[in-house]
Amino acid sequence: MIDCSATEPGNTPSLLTDAPFRLLVEAVEDYAIFLLDAHGHVATWNNGARRIKGYDASDIVGRHFSVFYPGDDIAARKPHNALSTAARVGRVEDEGWRIRKDGSRFWANVVITALHDPSGSLIGFAKVTRDMTDRLRLTELQHARELSAHVQTALENERASIARELHDDLGQQLAALKMQLSILDSTAPNARFKQQALTQIDTIIGSLRRIAAGLRPPVLDDLGLFAAIDWLVCDYRRRYDLTIHLDIEGDEDGFEATASTSLFRLVQEALTNVVRHARASEVRIAIGCAYARCTLTIEDDGRGADIERPRAAGTFGLLGMGERVRQLGGVIEFRSAPGEGFRVVVDIPLHRPRR
Repeated sequence: MIDCSATEPGNTPSLLTDAPFRLLVEAVEDYAIFLLDAHGHVATWNNGARRIKGYDASDIVGRHFSVFYPGDDIAARKPHNALSTAARVGRVEDEGWRIRKDGSRFWANVVITALHDPSGSLIGFAKVTRDMTDRLRLTELQHARELSAHVQTALENERASIARELHDDLGQQLAALKMQLSILDSTAPNARFKQQALTQIDTIIGSLRRIAAGLRPPVLDDLGLFAAIDWLVCDYRRRYDLTIHLDIEGDEDGFEATASTSLFRLVQEALTNVVRHARASEVRIAIGCAYARCTLTIEDDGRGADIERPRAAGTFGLLGMGERVRQLGGVIEFRSAPGEGFRVVVDIPLHRPRR
């Protein structure tokens, strides 16, 4: 029940004597609804206030409402200023951190309304508090995801820019140097030096192309997603002596540039994880694109992992894969157990152009 005993005689607002209203306020559990006297002391308490703030009526009635505020707000006289403003203009609304009985914080939306008797004298305040912590966290999560998407886009653009610089500028300079070197006198004793220099330049050009392709493979922009994945698979087969089976069905008409890049990075990250951690000998990659959706499955026969364990500090591979898929509006699932290999299943929507 609502405790009205702390309200000064003669100052009890008439609404508290209305039994139906009292029952309504008592039944509300999503909001803390209570009254303060003219000096800010708690006069009533409902179930919602007990649930949100953690106090029983016997613990809080009669105490000053500043107990709900953090110490820095109290030092800044925020509770006093809120009552002064409400008394002056009739109502004040605020959002900020509040303190529960156990000392934990929650983000609250607070409305304080001044109450007056028929003669116009201030007799107290009605205070309504709503716990907005979940909404705050949701907003912060949305901002974090928007920032993540922005960072990923900026990173891909930077990778593409660096890859172009390596290929078009430094690569062309090395090619020109090789041509100039090739026309030098090939007679002894220059022949051996010339051949060593040409071999070294070829090695540098090969490394340069590999690094540029790792940053942003030209085939992804020139020939499309499926050709880029085929190139990536061939590269991993050659470099790591890994057996990789690739099966692609459907077409890639529904892939926008962002989706193509993200799906390519998913396969690249999965293969990188296989090489670094799985100790696998065989990998199977299957891509199937129907009219409205595309599925990607990557599985290996490696040592597997306990995916229920908390991730190690500084490891973001699977987290990054999940974030890429989420930004595409899809879902991703990881299936693994020690000794049973690792399986990644991705399902994303396609945005095909209307014909």
